[in-house]
Amino acid sequence: MSQQTEATDIKKKVLATGIRVGTQVKTKFMKPFITKASPEGLYMLDLDLTLEKIQTAAKFINRLGAENLIVCSGRQYAETPIEKFCESLGSKKLLGRFMPGTLTNPSLPYYIEPKLVLISDPQVDEQAIIEATNAGIPIIGIANTDNITSNLDVIIPANNRGRKALATVYWLLVRQVLIERGELKEDEAMKNEIDDFETKITEEEIE
Repeated sequence: MSQQTEATDIKKKVLATGIRVGTQVKTKFMKPFITKASPEGLYMLDLDLTLEKIQTAAKFINRLGAENLIVCSGRQYAETPIEKFCESLGSKKLLGRFMPGTLTNPSLPYYIEPKLVLISDPQVDEQAIIEATNAGIPIIGIANTDNITSNLDVIIPANNRGRKALATVYWLLVRQVLIERGELKEDEAMKNEIDDFETKITEEEIE
């Protein structure tokens, strides 16, 4: 399979996951990443730009070392994607509430000094952004059409609320990091599929 067809296949595969479906709100920060609004009034993100930014983020992660990266999210749907991501690349995860002082107060038992922070939602993970900014740690952030991204160093424009969309972003990131490292060929399949990265919903949650 040529790189070209693989790239087309990847696009087809991820389009179905809702990765580019935004919200009914667009901020000035996210305007450059928006292509149009859907008939339902939802702003749509430019998938080419998303894939481009995932490449940028992967280069950044490899340059600073995945083991020096900490991935945070207070969003439940991001838990499985982040666990899979960290398992695949050897990064550290911080799920649930971000404890104040984690990146800024060396006297705390849970204090850490990563070289890079990855967050799933600038709104939910605001505390992580504030602390990383204060500590001078670069931030990669997955941002939706309604997010404020002024403190992010790399913005990955994507739907950061949907289960499948979040799974897709983290899956694409792992894939790209492995490609950049030379551990995976462009036209090679990953051992984990997008589904493996998805947070499964239990029946109680549906009711």
